[in-house]
Order: sequence, then structure tokens, then C-alpha cells
Amino acid sequence: MLQVNNIEVVYMNVIQVLRGVSLTVADGQIVALLGANGGGKTTTLKAISGMLKTEEGEVTDGSIEFDGQRIDRLGPEDIAVLGISQVMEGRRVLEHLSVEENLLVGAYRRKDRRGVKLDLEMVFDYFLPIKRLHRRMSGYLSGGEQQMLVIGRALMARPKMMLLDEPSLGLAPLLVQEIYEIIQKINAEQNMAILLVEQNVSAALDIADYGHVLENGRVVLSGPAVDLRDNEDVREFYMGLSAVGSQKSYREVKHYRRRKRWLG
Repeated sequence: MLQVNNIEVVYMNVIQVLRGVSLTVADGQIVALLGANGGGKTTTLKAISGMLKTEEGEVTDGSIEFDGQRIDRLGPEDIAVLGISQVMEGRRVLEHLSVEENLLVGAYRRKDRRGVKLDLEMVFDYFLPIKRLHRRMSGYLSGGEQQMLVIGRALMARPKMMLLDEPSLGLAPLLVQEIYEIIQKINAEQNMAILLVEQNVSAALDIADYGHVLENGRVVLSGPAVDLRDNEDVREFYMGLSAVGSQKSYREVKHYRRRKRWLG
């Protein structure tokens, strides 16, 4: 479904952020992009959705294809029409609108009123907390409720693929578990491909089929999620666990980073 081919991304014709990133997402697959802040994960999503063009960014080399069509030269509105919806980091709700109005904004291009009504009920079935609050101004929702709302709003566009950027950010562990269970349910029931950016490596790999680790704008490790979960380097650096399950110290992490660069 999605093919990212050796792309490079530059901001303002000066700052290179991605250096030869390649990945694929098959139909109905969940793929996780993992790594620390500044690794290039969000930039990768924006390159796919076309949002780079709103931030003086550009894919300067390589290509991106979706359903066999090259999309890296298209604007974000054209890419959205093809079936890609991005849920931005930071729970960007329209605070002055109600929950239901926010959801309907996600369907603004659609003309099938009956289908929109059915999908509204579908979203409420997935996210029961916001169903009870459908008339409330979205700015008054909790962080977890807002995260449910922005995922639901993306669903209202009937996408073929969702790009999720840090859905667990700032949420309590129980809420993270609940939201990830819903994401997994959406993937299974809607056969929807999902490309997921996360720093919560354990949560992401629990539901992903495949994963990539990005460091300094490059993919440094790729593989099936089950293999990445058991990979010693991933456990030590990205999960903060040593082989015996203890937390890694800052000194040990620095040593690990030097070792990664030497190996790399």
C-alpha cells in the first residue's frame, strides 16, 4: 500500500533531517516507527501526508508511492483525498467546537450523509467516553478524551491508512492501554493500515506487525515486531532495560550510543 523509497528531507533548503529512509506498509498492517526525539519520525509522517509543504520542508531525493501512485509531489489536500489521514502529535482538537462538531469536520469532504451518520455511530462505539460527551466543547475534555477525539475525527474521513503521531504522549498508563486496544481493534475490524510513531516502544511493539528504529534521520534497525521486542539493543536503549531487567543509567546509555555509532 505504502512505499517510501530512500527519501531525503530538507527544511528551508538548509537543514537535512532524513537521510535515505525506506519503509513499506502493507494493506491492513500496523508498522511502528520508533526512536528518541529528533530521530526523524514525525518528519517521515509529514513527508508521507504532504504536511512538509506547510513547514518549508521538501523531499529532495527518493520517492513516496501510495496504492501505486507517486504522492511526494502532491499537496496534503490531494493526499488526504487518496485515503491518508494523519493524526498530529499534541491532540489538536478544535477547542471552540463540540465533540460531535469536531468529528463532522473530519467528514467535510464526504457527500454521503447516511454514511457519515453511520460512521459517527461507529466512532462513538469505539470511543464510549466521548459518546457521552458529544455535546461538550472539546477544549474542556481531558487529555485522553481529546486523543480519542482526534483519532475518531481521522476515522470520519474513511481513510485507507492512518498516520498516528505519539498517541500515548502525556497519558496515564491505563489510558495508553485503552487507546492502544482501540487502535488494534480499528485495524482488525476496518482492515486499516496504520503507521505509528511512538516513543513508548513497548506499547507500540505490542500491537505492531513490523517496526523500524530511526536515529539521526536514518533507519538503523528494522524487523518484525516480535523480533524487535526481544532484541537486546532495543530493550536496553529504547525500553531502558538491561538483560536482567534493571533500569539503564545515563552513563550506560551514553556508552550504548557510542557503541551504536561505531557499529553503524
